[in-house]
Amino acid sequence: MKRLSTITLALAALHTAQADPQGVTEDNLPLFHQALKERMTFPLAYEGGDPSTWRERVLPEVRASILPYTASRPFDAKLIDEVDRGSFVARRIAFNVTDESRITALLLVPKGEGPFPAALMLHDHGSRFDIGKEKWIAPWYDEQRLSSATEWAARFFSGRFPGEELAERGYVVLAADALGWGDREGNGYEAQQALAANLFNLGSSLAGLIALEDVRAAAFLTELPDTDPNRVAAVGFSMGAFRAWQVAALSPHISATVANAWMAQAKGLMVPGNNQLRGQSAFNMLHPSLLQLLDFPDVAALAAPAPMLVYAGEEDTLFPPSAVEGAMARMHDVWRAHGAEEHLTTRLWEDKGHVFTADMQDAAFEWLDAQLR
Repeated sequence: MKRLSTITLALAALHTAQADPQGVTEDNLPLFHQALKERMTFPLAYEGGDPSTWRERVLPEVRASILPYTASRPFDAKLIDEVDRGSFVARRIAFNVTDESRITALLLVPKGEGPFPAALMLHDHGSRFDIGKEKWIAPWYDEQRLSSATEWAARFFSGRFPGEELAERGYVVLAADALGWGDREGNGYEAQQALAANLFNLGSSLAGLIALEDVRAAAFLTELPDTDPNRVAAVGFSMGAFRAWQVAALSPHISATVANAWMAQAKGLMVPGNNQLRGQSAFNMLHPSLLQLLDFPDVAALAAPAPMLVYAGEEDTLFPPSAVEGAMARMHDVWRAHGAEEHLTTRLWEDKGHVFTADMQDAAFEWLDAQLR
């Protein structure tokens, strides 16, 4: 009897001392997310010493974390059609971007004698899926897409098509659709989660596949006869900026990078109200094990000491300025350690939101000219 009473009292004490259940916030963060943040120590981040040795040690692990496999299928490029646009020729081509996927792309080639510097243009997300490559280059083959692309250019690019701006400057320009956009359009915003889950179950990931295709597109651009293989840039806006500094880290073919409107420290993005918590679009930039290794600015810094430009808007609600500035400072540490801090240009633009306006483009492209000419 005495033992039963003791057990009863112990259970009663346990009941009264029970903690509140640790559930989920309205932003779908676990209530214990701060404790999980403290576990994020980024063990492979640069912490001083020889940055080249750090890169040699870390890059293979980052590649293994991001890329699902190494593609080797011949590109086998074919011309679909082309139009004359004055100082350059605009071509629609098809090539094998991976061992499984053959895609269409837009290729702009300046007139005159090459080889020319080149730019791999990496499009944004924007929850707009009917256009991908057309966000950079005005299509001549589809009136509806031209209407969508013109609207997009007015909203984000001061009415310009930045790919064509670079072609006018004498660059070979390549733009292709990521899986889910343009010619590869999926089933809408809400279907991204299912696509990502299915790719996880296929031993891959949506973000990893996009990264693999970008690495392959860089190699393809480098091999084109009009391209100078030593002067190939990655240029991106928003999600495309993420892709730009990512491919610069992963590919030996990228010699300079322009990344506008996607750079921040991960912990600064994982805060209530941030777009990163919405799911869906985040799957396109979600590598499941990457943040167990290192933070976003350290991934970008694997491209050092090659030239890189990183812009952000001070009024961009998607990227808190403190997280952006912290990331930029981390990157400067690595370029400085290489003795090449002058090769890294960062700027938080006043009175700018999530845009790549004409003045931002002009400054970025003049910087790129100075690096590659």
